[in-house]
Amino acid sequence: MIGIAWAMGGGGGAPPQGGGNPIIAFIPLILIFVVFYFLLIRPQQKRAKEHQRFLDNLKKGDTVFTAGGLIGTVAGITDQVVTLEVATGVKVKVMKAYIAGPVVAEKK
Repeated sequence: MIGIAWAMGGGGGAPPQGGGNPIIAFIPLILIFVVFYFLLIRPQQKRAKEHQRFLDNLKKGDTVFTAGGLIGTVAGITDQVVTLEVATGVKVKVMKAYIAGPVVAEKK
């Protein structure tokens, strides 16, 4: 019983000091944000810029793949829609934002 009372703070020690610089408490939070920025946010922004550059340079005859897995040759382009020829005589319209990237020829 005495052990419980002592654990609850019945001792006569000095009271804890709470008067520190509040900016010091935020330093770990700021460091975590900086790490997240350089490891997650910045690379994602770089990939988004590269993807937008790819979409801006897209032209007829390019072979691309979509986010859904279709592979085709660009047959027509408007501001938002790309027409892909996925087989001879088979054309599919796809939103330009869903063009994932170029098809790279495999090396054998």
